[in-house]
Amino acid sequence: MESITAQSVVKSFGDTLALDGISVQIEPGELFFLLGASGCGKTTLLRCIAGLETPTRGAILFGERDVTSMPPHKREAAMVFQSYALWPHLTVGQNIAFGLEERKIPKAEIKRRVEEALEMVQLPGYGPRSIDQMSGGQQQRVSLARALVVKPKCLLLDEPLSNLDAQLRVEMRREIRRIVKENGLTGIYVTHDQEEALAMADRMAVLTRGKIGQIGTPEEIYRKPLSAYVANFIGETNLISGEAIETHDGFTLTKTAAGMLVGCVSDPHWTPQPGEDVRLSIRPEAWRLDHREGDNSIAGNIVERSYLGQRIQYWFRTDAGRQQIVEMNPHHLHEPGEESRQLHVRHDDVVVLKP
Repeated sequence: MESITAQSVVKSFGDTLALDGISVQIEPGELFFLLGASGCGKTTLLRCIAGLETPTRGAILFGERDVTSMPPHKREAAMVFQSYALWPHLTVGQNIAFGLEERKIPKAEIKRRVEEALEMVQLPGYGPRSIDQMSGGQQQRVSLARALVVKPKCLLLDEPLSNLDAQLRVEMRREIRRIVKENGLTGIYVTHDQEEALAMADRMAVLTRGKIGQIGTPEEIYRKPLSAYVANFIGETNLISGEAIETHDGFTLTKTAAGMLVGCVSDPHWTPQPGEDVRLSIRPEAWRLDHREGDNSIAGNIVERSYLGQRIQYWFRTDAGRQQIVEMNPHHLHEPGEESRQLHVRHDDVVVLKP
């Protein structure tokens, strides 16, 4: 296991600034996700870590080693690509063995390690098969085996599941996490899929415009986003504009167009001042529907409903705008146009953000 550190990494392509002074430390044995919209810099950062790009400024460290100018094959890191990058004219075993042959490993050792790698990805005995006989999920496993066979300290994955169907993606999430943990690897995984990141990551960084918006565990990022961008990007949320009235012990009373709401401040370095504009982030599943008025509630009407099996999605019209509500395992369906209702939310499910 080895830590990976990016120190004030800047990367420019001509006049385009892809990375703007990014600093992050990934702990040994951690499965760390780089997450963000297209063009945010996540793949560029991964390529700098892999050695496929050289930072314009800054440094990349593997443990205590400065690898910023070191070629990829000397970094003891293996990369798995979105496209699998397998050679169709070679068998499964030959694809996996390629990196070992380049390293002049003895044939007997190559055979043993290829079989071992196939066992790791649960494809024992598949070595003689041709690549075109393998399904998409099996090809992704072959790609993983090829990366693992060289016994890297770090595994770098660039949107490896984006070409698979939904059921296979769920299966391969578990497999990739198992492989990283069982083999004591430090893993860095690039994706734009929030659900994938929440399900697999030990920690994650959300990037925007070449900078890190927030670093934390999946629960921290989801429950306590530091900005409206992060709140909107990780899952779904309702954003309500308001004015801070007072703040005590990390909770702010906010005046909104639909009434007063109390929420918690997620940024420990910021205290909203009376009269300051704020935004409230409330997850759809945090709202509760009721006929009665109560603490932390706003009034409105259901205007739309979608039945999604194990959950029901409602759209609720209020004076603060339409709110999305999700009820899990519902026993009763509410109909659009029903009499006025109240939406309730716990104080710690309302996150107070800078506007």
